[in-house]
Amino acid sequence: QVQLVESGGGLVQPGGSLRLSCLASTSSFSIYAMAWFRQAPGKQREWVARITNGGLADYLGSVKGRFTISRDNAKRTMYLQMNSLKPEDTAVYYCFVEVGLSGAWGRGTQVIVSS
Repeated sequence: QVQLVESGGGLVQPGGSLRLSCLASTSSFSIYAMAWFRQAPGKQREWVARITNGGLADYLGSVKGRFTISRDNAKRTMYLQMNSLKPEDTAVYYCFVEVGLSGAWGRGTQVIVSS
């Protein structure tokens, strides 16, 4: 039983920044890899970034240099710092933890990048 709660979404202008947070309920947070996904209107959900339990990160090519994934195991929280946001970043962003047979998802937080 793992519950994930995302926060930090909102409306931002192109070129602006947002910081998303994902709080996990499990005390075993520190042993799991985590990831961010997003789903834009009318499109399939896509992987955005992943961070291992040791803090190694990987990114979707279109967000490299703009997004930074991180985690604070003591706070059981994962973050996604998003800078230089573009309209194409508009999506619902979902937190994912690689736990159990199929992982666990948060309910998502909306990010809208628009003038």
